[in-house]
Amino acid sequence: MPPRFVVAVTGGKGGTGKSFVATNIAVLMSRHVELTLADLDVEAPNDHLLLGLQGLENEEPIAIFFPIIDYKKCTACGACAKVCDTGAIVMAKGTPPMVMPRLCSGCKACLYACPYKAIDPEGRRVVGYSYSTLVKRGGGFRLITGILREGEEHTPPAIVVAKQRALKETPSDAMLIVDTGAGTGNGISAAIQEAELVIAVTEPTPLGLHDLRAILEIARGMEKRIWMVINKAGIASHEKHLETAKEYGVEKVFLVPYDPEAAKIYARGTPVVEECPSCEASKALNEIAQSLLVEALEKGVRRK
Repeated sequence: MPPRFVVAVTGGKGGTGKSFVATNIAVLMSRHVELTLADLDVEAPNDHLLLGLQGLENEEPIAIFFPIIDYKKCTACGACAKVCDTGAIVMAKGTPPMVMPRLCSGCKACLYACPYKAIDPEGRRVVGYSYSTLVKRGGGFRLITGILREGEEHTPPAIVVAKQRALKETPSDAMLIVDTGAGTGNGISAAIQEAELVIAVTEPTPLGLHDLRAILEIARGMEKRIWMVINKAGIASHEKHLETAKEYGVEKVFLVPYDPEAAKIYARGTPVVEECPSCEASKALNEIAQSLLVEALEKGVRRK
């Protein structure tokens, strides 16, 4: 059974503060309900740093399909290379195919295309690792972290495997908060797929507005409910962001003001809602968490 309530925190542009929002909300909500936080920013996961953890626990390899070719069966017909859309299988004239590991996405197209069953269906390659770590902040919660190995080309396979672990380890009467990576590629679509509600975090800059529209297009196309958080509010006008929110049918908009004290606490790797509950940023984050808590309880998420 999937978790009772799945929420994705995303943003399009990097540096808007989505991990800042996700970790602080998780700390606040964990005081009241059972939850898991999944850090699916597999190229640069940092939720554990923002939560002040000394390390990650319970490592498991992220292994995806990899075509191991039996050259005794291979006739060099080229069927595998023709269907490989990442260019991972190359063939020089008159030679058998060669596989470039870092280019392989593990899609299995070559496996199904080979007419001679010369590809081992059990072939695997490790592209990253996932971790499951107990966080003792707030009321306590589990953090699932996905990490892609340096130099790997494809993020979606690692995102999907780490997300599956988060779904598996989250009780069916709990909620799951997903913190995605930056960008608007298919890895982001994979990360938010199970989410009922998407929280788009942006900042009041032209760059923030540009990438906000991109992530809102994705969320609307996937028929997700949308909330918006304008982080660092006050450093510039956010009127166009509000107009965009109305255009895309955003249900709620929250403002987290630019707060120099919160920025110092952020730099120390401590949740601002714990170290400075009276900070203006903490008050705004509390407002978001309270709104989410109402929804979570309505959906039957288990209280602590």
